[in-house]
Amino acid sequence: MKAAFIEAPGPAEAIRYGRLPDPRPGSGQLLVRVEAVAANPVDTLVRSGGYPTRLPFPFVVGRDLVGVVEAAGPGAGRFPAGTRVWSGSLGHDGRQGSFAEHACVDEQRLYRLPDGVDPLAAVAAVHPATTAYTGLVHHAGARRGERLLVGGAAGNVGSAALRLAVDLGCEVVATARGEEDLAGCRRAGAAHAFDYRDPELTAKVRAAVGGVDVHWDTSGRGDLGAAVELLAERGRILLTAVGGGARLPLPVRPFYVKGARLVGFAISRSSIGELAEAAAAVNRLLAAGRLRPRIAQVLPLAEAATAHRLLESGHVRGRLLLRP
Repeated sequence: MKAAFIEAPGPAEAIRYGRLPDPRPGSGQLLVRVEAVAANPVDTLVRSGGYPTRLPFPFVVGRDLVGVVEAAGPGAGRFPAGTRVWSGSLGHDGRQGSFAEHACVDEQRLYRLPDGVDPLAAVAAVHPATTAYTGLVHHAGARRGERLLVGGAAGNVGSAALRLAVDLGCEVVATARGEEDLAGCRRAGAAHAFDYRDPELTAKVRAAVGGVDVHWDTSGRGDLGAAVELLAERGRILLTAVGGGARLPLPVRPFYVKGARLVGFAISRSSIGELAEAAAAVNRLLAAGRLRPRIAQVLPLAEAATAHRLLESGHVRGRLLLRP
């Protein structure tokens, strides 16, 4: 089969596209013919060695796929041949990745794609939406009736978090950049939407909702001082994907006086059970047409290195997809 792989951690140029031996499903695995994959920022960290994890070399890069089951290994029988499935947890912790014509996947990491859902739309949505559900439900403990602030709500994870929070019955305050994105946040169900560049942002949020129970800035521009100021009593700050521009000093006294909690998480640490629960929620939204990720570009799999370079440039808005 043809695949995009590396033989040692390195820059995007280390990715080779060529032939590898056809994989054979082992115990509890299914052989999947890959239809589409997505490139994620975390994939670039795994490839470069910035995210330490076990890598079997030659290592096929990539985390997400949508494809069709072709064969089953010993003890696997959850999905018959011909079933369209998806996965979002390949390519780390000793598991080969998804950027190939075929992949052998543990069947407990595969989920049936709802009928009628476009494979490209699905593969664009599953990683951000799984991350959003895991963050909101498993780590922040978001509940119906609570107020949530989602920063970067027009981005990949942010837009999924916004729709999931609305689906959970939460009142959502969204921040984004520019009226077009803010209008999109309102259409997605945000009760309030503000431009994060507004110098009066904190005052406007407090005037609108008083305080928020959960504060999650998905953009990587975390400002813990502003987050603590906006928290309601016993509020939670969710911390993930912190970028280099983040301001991280924590105002300790107001933080503990409010009885607040600071919760960090990485989707790669999720258990099989947590991923399955998230997948069920993601599938419900996919089937209802409620997840509408922005697709920036669809490339041939042979251009995997280009996709990684584009992600590392920081100028991609939306999802980068590839097809074998």
